[in-house]
Parts: sequence; structure tokens; C-alpha cells
Amino acid sequence: MKASVAKLLVLAFAAALLFAGGKSAVADPIIVKFSHVVSPDAPKGKAALLFKQLAEKYTNGKVTVEVYPNSSLYKDKEELEALQLGSVQLLAPSISKFGPLGVKEFDVFDLPFLMTDDSHARQMMASPMIGELNKKLEDKGVEPLAYWDNGAHVYTANVPLIVPDDFRGLKMRIQGSKVLDAVARQLGAIPQIIAFGELYQSLQTGVVDGEDNVPSNIWTQKFYDVQKHLTVSNHGRLTYSLITNKKFWDGLPADVRSGLDRAVKESTQFFNETAAKDNADALVQIKATGRVQMHVLTETEKQAWVTKLMPVHKDMQGRFGKDFIERVYKESGFVPPQS
Repeated sequence: MKASVAKLLVLAFAAALLFAGGKSAVADPIIVKFSHVVSPDAPKGKAALLFKQLAEKYTNGKVTVEVYPNSSLYKDKEELEALQLGSVQLLAPSISKFGPLGVKEFDVFDLPFLMTDDSHARQMMASPMIGELNKKLEDKGVEPLAYWDNGAHVYTANVPLIVPDDFRGLKMRIQGSKVLDAVARQLGAIPQIIAFGELYQSLQTGVVDGEDNVPSNIWTQKFYDVQKHLTVSNHGRLTYSLITNKKFWDGLPADVRSGLDRAVKESTQFFNETAAKDNADALVQIKATGRVQMHVLTETEKQAWVTKLMPVHKDMQGRFGKDFIERVYKESGFVPPQS
């Protein structure tokens, strides 16, 4: 009898260990690190936090998302390599970053005045052409999950920027895009590639004289503290791509993928709505500080900018091909002005 009891105790103990081990394995969540370079209060920061909530909810706790804002995990130049290596699982960089990654075709979307309103931008990013470009990213180990439209760029500087000649000799911060480099040079400015996380200090210390960005970034990063003038030019577009490591994404269990896909879809819709509102609000808030002189380009002034910058479109035919650029025009609905 004692032997039977002892045997039962041993079996119970073994079962408890097995159960505990199984429970631990089930309980260990998949960690998803989401790194970005902006403030938690910016549209991207808000969407990242919402994605975290939705992803954890829709996967029933099988996924834990860790969000790292303000370049706290990786800076601009580091994050894409970290994604390819699997050190981070989610990023939402500007699509201008894909040129240095080896997919130069994304630089075309930096052409001035190409996508200056919501309808043209979203028409382009939903086009079959984007599906083709996504495959080029996949070949680099990067899986695009969604595109987030953060609205039109405005310029800030320490001098008024009203006519194209006002840029002459100014050191202007740009992202690492050949098109943005050409735009700055066409305006007579000196382009400087500077990481977003280093931009405030660069403006403050005079390393650069100005930059272009969406109003929500200018507001949340407090660039208005170190710039005297803002021109509402709407000359370019800031589009982010929510991307992941392809190998990581493809290896997720089906039930986890379905939950994450739902979180991607809902956070994308949230981002687009939030960005439109936050950019409009930011212009009002920046003006209310009284620290920045704000100027909205008149139609006549805008046409002078367009005339000055359209040669960049023609010059970039050598980089992308005339047929490629004309296809971009068609799929975005852009009608180039008659020369």
C-alpha cells in the first residue's frame, strides 16, 4: 500500500512538472520590438501605442509589443540594418529610407509637388505599382505591412522662405534621398543629411539653417523653439511604411498572424485619421506660440516654386527612366505643368 501511494505521489509530481513546463511554454509571449524615431505624441507614436494594445488584445496575449520611441533603441541609419538582422521586428520609417537600402525606386516619391494632397498620395500608395516595389523590399528581407500617410511637408528656417531664391546658400537638412538632394541643390541650398533624432540640436547650434517636415513633427519635437520662420509650402509628402522582418513574419503561427494583421489594418486607419487632424492642429498651435512667423504660399508664389523645381522631375528621368516616372504620374493622378 505504501509503495502504491509513493508511486502515485511520484506520478503526480511528474505530472505537475510537465503541466508547469507546458504552462510556461504557452505563457511565454512572442516579443515584438517596435522602434521609431519620433515622439510618443506624434501620429506615428500614437499609432505605435495603439498597435501594441490591439496586437496584444487580438492575439490573446500571445504577443507582447515593446515600443521604443525617440530613437531610444535605434537611430535612422541603424534601424533598417537592425530589422534585417532580426534585432528589431517592427519599424515605420519614411519611404525615403528605402533608397539607401537598395530600392532606389522609392526615391521617386520625393519628387517635388508630386503628391501634395491626400487623394493623390493614397491613390499612389494603393496602386499596383506599389505591389511591385514591395517585392523588391521583400528581396531585401523586409516585409511592408502598410503605408501610413503623414501629410504634406512645410519648410522651417531662420529666414523667410517666400521665393525660391531665398534658399540660396542655406544649409538645409534632408533625408538620405537622391531626389531630396537634387531638390535642395536646385533651390541653391546646401543639403545636409542629419538623423531625425539629432535635428533639434543641429538647428539649435546652427549646423543647419532649416529643414522640411510635417507640422505635427515640428510641433512635437519643438523645432519652433529653434526656428524663426515657417512656410506652408506643401511641396512634398511624408509617407511611412510599417515594415517587419520577412523571415520573422513568415514564421509566425497562423492565429498570431491573423491577430496582428487585424491590428495593422486598424492602426493604419487610426494613423491616417490622426495625422490629418494633428497636422492641422499643429499649425494652429505653432502659430499661437508667437515664436515663428508663418507664411502660406499664395498661388502665384507656389507656381514660382513649381517652375523652379520641375527640372528635378526631368533630371530624375536619368535615374529612374522616363517610362517609370510617367507611370508614377499616371497612377498618382499627377498632371505635370506645361512648360
